[in-house]
Amino acid sequence: MTPAKPETLLITLTGSDRPGVTSAVFGALSSAGVEVLDIEQIVLRGKLILGVLVTAPRHVPRIIEAVQSTASALGMSVDVEQGVGDNKARGAGRSHVTVIGSPLNAAAMAAVAGRIADAGANIDRIERMARYPITAIDLHVSGASTEALRTVLAAEASRQAIDIAVQPASLMRRGTRLIVMDVDSTLIQGEVIEMLAAHAGFEPEVAEITEAAMRGEIDFEESLRRRVTLLEGVPASALDEVYDAIVLAPGARTMVRTLRRLGYRFAIVSGGFSQITDRLAADLGIHFARANELEIVDGRLTGRIVGPVVDRAGKAAALREFAAEIGVAEAAVIAIGDGANDLDMLNAAGLGIAYNAKPLVRDAADTSVNVPYLDAIMYLLGISREEIEAADAEAGIVTPRPPV
Repeated sequence: MTPAKPETLLITLTGSDRPGVTSAVFGALSSAGVEVLDIEQIVLRGKLILGVLVTAPRHVPRIIEAVQSTASALGMSVDVEQGVGDNKARGAGRSHVTVIGSPLNAAAMAAVAGRIADAGANIDRIERMARYPITAIDLHVSGASTEALRTVLAAEASRQAIDIAVQPASLMRRGTRLIVMDVDSTLIQGEVIEMLAAHAGFEPEVAEITEAAMRGEIDFEESLRRRVTLLEGVPASALDEVYDAIVLAPGARTMVRTLRRLGYRFAIVSGGFSQITDRLAADLGIHFARANELEIVDGRLTGRIVGPVVDRAGKAAALREFAAEIGVAEAAVIAIGDGANDLDMLNAAGLGIAYNAKPLVRDAADTSVNVPYLDAIMYLLGISREEIEAADAEAGIVTPRPPV
């Protein structure tokens, strides 16, 4: 026989937050012999909402009277609802839906919530991940598969001009992971080969070939060799000048610094050049780096590549190699890139993120992030801006904040 569901009381208090509210409520309940089944509490701009679900013993009126008396003494409102059973059972499929906007308006949130409901799913909990320089909200959703939610929410993200990432709710999100990043136009702003081409007077020609390759119109290896040929004769010292001129993507250092504290491993895999990427890895504390090597003879670039080209397939192979080396499953790898030559790498990872990417890449990736802050990736991992700043403060790192 199926055991009868227990009678329950849902107690909801609302009012101004202050120290001791939760203690006072449970003090009032402590003499009644109730069993606590669930607790939810949030504070918004000093206003507290506390929900407590408890079993209902015989003396329900006495419990209600005690809770009402406590709420009155605290200057808060209270509602008590009597019912049966615990929370509604979670439906098949549990996902984290992270919504990012700059700004994130009410119409967009209404649309997102509507599509979740249309999919037959329910929003169980909502948490804010960040309020500046972008707004990021994490929705805990149950009742629909992750893939089904991705399909309906990807279309809505495009309509609302926001970013939406959908991931399975699993321990994987909290475990040690490997993050593999593209370099040009992902970890750094701009393209190194175009910066080098400026020293040879061929920047427009190289930029044109680069764009065609990133759109997938030209085979990457062919495009790379054509571009590198134009660099023949450039002094090797130009590599130092280019490195000194590199600008990291906003939030790059913050992301690497924060996730390294949590045990994450990092790799950069680039169709660019090892003379640059190796130095970037050393500067940022990145564990692995893989890129093409420019041939240098007598202090000048020869216009040739040494060894096999790190192309689209090579990037995916490097991802698998690094994951195997540290014993991380491919499902625990996060890959971030922006161009067509990143597609195999994005597909090989458990979570492929198109970062300010070309349409072809956005359509193929698991999710896309289109705000100019690389550390927004951390919100997809359940790490809030407040947690990042608290960790930095402990390390003596001061993060400027805009006025409230």
